[in-house]
Order: sequence, then C-alpha cells, then structure tokens
Amino acid sequence: MNLSEQDKRILRLLEQDGRMSFAELASTVGLSKTPCWNRVKALQKQGFIKGYRAQLDGSLLGLEIRAFVHVIVNFNESAQFEASVNANDNILRCEAVTGDFDYLLEVAAPDMPRFDVLLRHELSKLPGVMRFSTSISTREIKHAHAYMPLI
Repeated sequence: MNLSEQDKRILRLLEQDGRMSFAELASTVGLSKTPCWNRVKALQKQGFIKGYRAQLDGSLLGLEIRAFVHVIVNFNESAQFEASVNANDNILRCEAVTGDFDYLLEVAAPDMPRFDVLLRHELSKLPGVMRFSTSISTREIKHAHAYMPLI
C-alpha cells in the first residue's frame, strides 16, 4: 500500500501523540477537520493504525520483575502453545522467532516468588514446551514503538 506524504505526516503525528485532537492534527497537516478525520478513518480501516492506548509504567504498578523467555516448542503443539500464551496475563508479548529458539516471550510479575511460580508451574507446563531459557531485565534502556522514523 502506498502512503501519501500527508498520510505519513498524519501517522507520524499520531504515533507521537495519539491524543492529539482532530482540529490540531488537521491544522498541522494542512487539512480541514473533516477530510483529516476521513484520512485517519481510512488509515484505521486499512490497518495502518491498530489502536490507541495509554503506555503504563509496570514498575509503578508493582510489577517489579520483567523477563524475556526463549522457548523451544514441539512443532506439533505450536497452535496449542500459542493459544495458551494468549490466555496467560503474565505474558505481555510473544514473538515467533528464528534461530535456536522458537518463541520469545516477554513476561512480568510483581515479585520473585510469583515469578518462580510463573516459570515452574505455568510456563514450563504450556503445551509443547520442551525447554526454555530466561533472562531477567535489570533495567530498560530503550522502549520505542515508533515506526514512522524508519519510513
């Protein structure tokens, strides 16, 4: 799909501030409010804009442990594994990856005892899990979800 320069400007601005009003957005990109609203709706319908949400600070909410788990899964059970991952709230993100592991999970827990339960009694028992390796995050260096600077 080809994006016009105006569409790119709209996406860039909304990616920086998803709460920007349509009036401010329209003024910044040089459109009137209704055509701007129509462009945003079209970008949503085409799937460029997947949603709007607040970015929360997990540590301030009491989620002190954040870790990354590389998982090797029996290929025949990957669909069941993925369904189980989607049902576990402690798993924040799951990516199918290439290399020595099949999946990369980002998980969170309030403390080490809960994290231990997550690893020993939940993740290890997900369908098809053959082996996993865990790295605990000690601090976040960069957390970007900005795609438009790459375009």
